[in-house]
Amino acid sequence: MTGAVKVAVTRRLPEQVETRLSALFDTVLNDGDEPLSQAALIERAQGADVLAATLGDKLDAAFFDAVGDRLKLVANFGAGIDHIDVAAANAKGVTVTNTPSVLAEDAADMAMALILAVPRRLVEGVTALREGKFEGWSPTWMLGRRVRGKKLGIIGLGRVGEAIARRARAFGLSVHYHNRNPINPHMEEELEATYWDSLDQMLAHVDIVSVNCPHTPATFHLLSRRRLELMPPHAYLVNISRGEIVDETALADMIEAGRLAGAGLDVYERGGPNDKLLGLSNVVLLPHMASATVESRIEMGERVIINIKMFADGHKPPDRVILGLDEDF
Repeated sequence: MTGAVKVAVTRRLPEQVETRLSALFDTVLNDGDEPLSQAALIERAQGADVLAATLGDKLDAAFFDAVGDRLKLVANFGAGIDHIDVAAANAKGVTVTNTPSVLAEDAADMAMALILAVPRRLVEGVTALREGKFEGWSPTWMLGRRVRGKKLGIIGLGRVGEAIARRARAFGLSVHYHNRNPINPHMEEELEATYWDSLDQMLAHVDIVSVNCPHTPATFHLLSRRRLELMPPHAYLVNISRGEIVDETALADMIEAGRLAGAGLDVYERGGPNDKLLGLSNVVLLPHMASATVESRIEMGERVIINIKMFADGHKPPDRVILGLDEDF
């Protein structure tokens, strides 16, 4: 690119990230931090060389048809790109980048927190205390389930899945996983991880399931009602990946009926949890917090800046999204 690179940002980013973007490029910020309407998103992109997008922005084929020829790069602030039609972008000559490597540790921390919180009934305990239901210690009150010695089944042993596996081993869980293909044998040995070619069989043999694969057409409702019914009644489900991977209605029905022991969710099919999930005491619900640390969000911003700078200088950005290379599954 020649001349000043025009960068349009769709949401508020950490202050030091916005300061760096403004110093390096001709940057238009979203000072109000309100999600842009689709019309406003298109208008902003039409006047920019680079769109610094976020998860809530719907960048489909119609969007790329409407923005014209100036836009050359979508630098996504986040690892997930299921809200971007990458094929349509590429067909219009638009490169797409993301921030895949900086989220793994913080996301794994949150997954591990849910793996501990749901069986040990932490949120139920806090709620009971706040509601004045605690009347002193009792041998049989608020009993949860021990985590140590249980089998953890990870769906998608990529960066985040590997980080979860390392934490799980420290807590005495045995690690099982399902990918399209086994991981490197040396890594498998290091993690003491057991590969299951059949997702159905793994689901039937583990105590806790952690969902860590991307949302693609192939993984929509990967955990369907049929597959959820394969899990033992004492099993728990944790999902910090994408809500669309799990049939949320079926999950709520099964937990309500006692067919599953509980769930820990940070993501949902339709933005927020359905009413039935909200009413279940043995479900821990979080508002998409897996990557919500100051450090993570600043590092995400730095990756966005690196991708824009490399692209503007005529080089291939390091985090270019390549179709067909689905990470973590």
